[in-house]
Amino acid sequence: MKFCDIPGHEHAKERLRSMADSGRLPHALLLEGPAGIGKLALARAFAQYIHCTARTPDGEPCGVCPQCVQHSTFNHIDTIFSYPVLKNGRSTAVSDDYLPDWRSFLEKEPLADFGSWQKILGNPNGQPQIYVEESQQIISRLSFTSHAASCKIVIMWLPEKMNLQCANKLLKLIEEPLPGVMLIMISDAPGQILPTIYSRLQRVPLQRYTDSEVEAFLTARGIGATQAAAAARLGGGSLLKALKAAENAPEDNAFFESFCSLMRLAYMRDVAALKKWSTDTAALGREGIVRFLQYSQRMVRENFSMNISMRQLCAMTPAEEAFSARFSQFITVNNAERIVAHLNDAAADIAANSQTKIVLFDMAVKIIILIRRC
Repeated sequence: MKFCDIPGHEHAKERLRSMADSGRLPHALLLEGPAGIGKLALARAFAQYIHCTARTPDGEPCGVCPQCVQHSTFNHIDTIFSYPVLKNGRSTAVSDDYLPDWRSFLEKEPLADFGSWQKILGNPNGQPQIYVEESQQIISRLSFTSHAASCKIVIMWLPEKMNLQCANKLLKLIEEPLPGVMLIMISDAPGQILPTIYSRLQRVPLQRYTDSEVEAFLTARGIGATQAAAAARLGGGSLLKALKAAENAPEDNAFFESFCSLMRLAYMRDVAALKKWSTDTAALGREGIVRFLQYSQRMVRENFSMNISMRQLCAMTPAEEAFSARFSQFITVNNAERIVAHLNDAAADIAANSQTKIVLFDMAVKIIILIRRC
């Protein structure tokens, strides 16, 4: 991974280069900011730059020295990765238990989608953690001298997922750093890190991307200009969210049509047509229905924001915005919260294996009552 592989963040890149070039590396560094903006990729590029033996004049790791080759295959002996895992019925669990999966994840998901990692761990609804055994293993591995580089680097993804016992053990390592050891943490939610750890970290804040930066990223990946512009707006400054929006565009278009039908039929109080709508929507399957209901909750929230004249908070495609320009008047303080609640309850019931047609029709009837309560 090179710095040039990561869009933007030029100020942060220069700051990291300066640390490495001057030899003044902090013993504990935190890259903090929203999810989906390339923080883990930046940490990997920084680690490779530190270890590279032939840095280029333009401030990049060379990519061909033995150190860089090891980094490119996720096999650098003096680079330790730490990340949240699940025990999955075992008494203990550490990152190395999932190392092959982690390497595959980094190769396929350089933007580090936590939801994808949960699925790889085998439980999309699980709560991965960094357990106390992890801190013990890190300390043990750091007690050995460096093999190939002058600096051992620990890259910890999502330190906010450390349980309390792990955090307390790691705190001692931060308070009493070992020589030739650097800890790089990457956090989506720095406010959840143990305060005694957070206060001891040198922090590099990273900001969301601008829409134009996200559009450029998407078009460079072969996505059409119109679709890229719409996805950039939906992404809210996150490359990961924008990329998902672009990739899911066909599905979201179908969800949009279904959402429009639901709301129009509910307003018309066409119960027979809503019964057919429920049957048609049930054909999406449980996971598809849940995604549709999540999409519908977003649309209700966007329309409420539009209704209260807060368009700057809205992130919609041109088609969604055109529909919402007239529909938003029906989503008000009197019904928005309850409509979202019904959609959310339906998603929970369907995920729990309830009868999909019955749940969808019941939800639609409740929306009939609410949609005119504006």
